[in-house]
Amino acid sequence: MSAADAASVTCLLADDHPPVLEFLSRYLSGQGITITASTRDGIEALRRIEETRPAVAVIDVRMPRLSGVEVARRLAEAGSPTRVILYTGYGDRALLADAIEAGVAGLMDKESPLEDLVRAVRIVAGGETYIDSGLGALLLAARSGRLPTLTARERDVLRLLADGCSNEAIAERLAISPQTVRTHLQKAMARLGATTRTQAVATALREALIS
Repeated sequence: MSAADAASVTCLLADDHPPVLEFLSRYLSGQGITITASTRDGIEALRRIEETRPAVAVIDVRMPRLSGVEVARRLAEAGSPTRVILYTGYGDRALLADAIEAGVAGLMDKESPLEDLVRAVRIVAGGETYIDSGLGALLLAARSGRLPTLTARERDVLRLLADGCSNEAIAERLAISPQTVRTHLQKAMARLGATTRTQAVATALREALIS
């Protein structure tokens, strides 16, 4: 996303701690990101996302009534254009894997610098996937002692990325939707412990998972 586009990013915040909501809202607003709504409840987050249609929703993993993972899953099932960044203070590998399967577009550690969150919001708003380096390393550690495995379709996507294709070009080549391309990519990134698509391609090439 270009600098000119950065100010147009819209974002909803959901966290059950009011001071966190207030601080994040003030900080992100100061970085040119428009906060469409903030909420302390998972069900309310779904309702406000439907009302305000933000590009990105930054959602705490632990929420009253509905978890952040379940919010992401319901949005994905409904075909919502809002893309979810799961904001977590829990380094639980099973939870992170569930989040990837639920369709989150980003994983962000609450202990990471706030400038990283701003970067994540802008990257995800631009249609890409962002996985915090610490959380990516945690996912990769679960596979220590053996090479990570990729599905055939994930390898296809990474191979075409390595050839310089955009998500749209990959979708056309593979006869799938751009959203499906993004889903395959984010799962491949999680399996490889990669923070960016470039790192995912580099890791796959280094481990001879693609050629």
